[in-house]
Amino acid sequence: MKNLKKAAAPLLALVMVLSLCACGNGGQGTTTKASEEGKGKDFKVALVIGVGGLGDGSFNDILKSGLDQAVEKYGLPEYQLIQPTEVAEFEGHYTDLCASKEYDLIVGGGYDAIDTVAKVAAEFPDQKFLFVDGEVAGLDNVKSVTYRDNEKTFLLGMLAAMTTKTNKLGLVLAFEIPSLVVFGAGFMAGAYYVNPDIQVDVKTVGSFSDTTTAKELALSLYDDGADIIYAAAGGSGLGVFTAAEERGLYAIGTDTNQCPLSPDHIIASGMRLMDVTIVNGIGEAIDGTMEGGAHTEGLKEGALAFTVEGSNVPASEEAIKAANEALEKIKSGEIKAPTTWEEAAEFKK
Repeated sequence: MKNLKKAAAPLLALVMVLSLCACGNGGQGTTTKASEEGKGKDFKVALVIGVGGLGDGSFNDILKSGLDQAVEKYGLPEYQLIQPTEVAEFEGHYTDLCASKEYDLIVGGGYDAIDTVAKVAAEFPDQKFLFVDGEVAGLDNVKSVTYRDNEKTFLLGMLAAMTTKTNKLGLVLAFEIPSLVVFGAGFMAGAYYVNPDIQVDVKTVGSFSDTTTAKELALSLYDDGADIIYAAAGGSGLGVFTAAEERGLYAIGTDTNQCPLSPDHIIASGMRLMDVTIVNGIGEAIDGTMEGGAHTEGLKEGALAFTVEGSNVPASEEAIKAANEALEKIKSGEIKAPTTWEEAAEFKK
C-alpha cells in the first residue's frame, strides 16, 4: 500500500463540501446579469436528452434538473423537452428544432449525439447550442463541455479499495468506449493507488438502459468474490443496485447522488455537476457571453465531487480522509488520474 499522509482538512469540512455539491446548488455559485435583470422571460430553450429516457437516476435526470433550475433562476418560459428512443432519431429532432427558428438555445449531451450535433450545428450556424458530456470542436455556435470524470472515479476507487473485505472489486460499464473507459481507468487506478494487489474485474452491458443484463453481470461479479461494484452505465446501473440488494453486498453510484436509491447497499456516489454547467451556460447564453468551442471541467473547477450523503453504510473516516488528500493532489496536479486501462495499470507498480 502506498504511504498516505494524514489529510490536513478535517472530515467534517469535507462532508460539508460534498453535501453542498450533492445538492447541485442550482448554479447559485455564479450570479449572472440575466438573473439580476430578469432577462430570461423571453428566452426559449429546447432540451434533447439521451436515449435512456427520464427516470435513470443519472445522466438524463441531471440534464432535466439543470433545465428546471434554469427556469426557476432566470424566469424562462417552459422549455421543449425531446426524448429520443434510439440514436437514429437524433438528427431529425435536432434538425427540426433548428429549422423551426423558435429556440434561442438548444441543450443536449452524450457521446452518441456528438456527430449529429456537429453536423446539424454546421448546417445552422446561427443556432446556438450548449452540449455537455461530449466534445464538439471548431464551431463558434456550439459550447461543448466535457468532464475529467477519471478524477472523481479515482477517489471512488480509493474508497472502494479501503472498504472491501474480499480484496476484489467489480466495474460495470455501459460500453467499452473511450468516454466510459475514462470512468473505469480512474476507478481502477484509485483502487491500485491504495492497494496495488487488489483485483478489479470489468463487465460491459452494451446499453445505457438494459437493467436486466446489468443485473446479471453484477450478480456474476458478486458470485466471483467482488463485494463492491462501481456502476458507470447510465440507467443500466439500476440493475447493479438490484443485484447488490439481492446478494446483500455493495455498490457505488455515478453522475448524481444515487445513495438514496438503495441506502443500505450504495456506499457512495460520484457527482458530475452537469446541472450547474447547464444553469451557468444558459445564463451566459442569455447574456450573450457564451463562448463556443470545447471546454473541460474537473475537480479543480468544482464540476466533480463524490458524496456519502444518504448512505447507511458510509465509508470509514480513514478512507474519506485519504480520498480528501488525493482530491487536493489531483487539483494541484501532483496526481494525474489516468484515462486508459494501460495508464491505470501503471498504478499497480
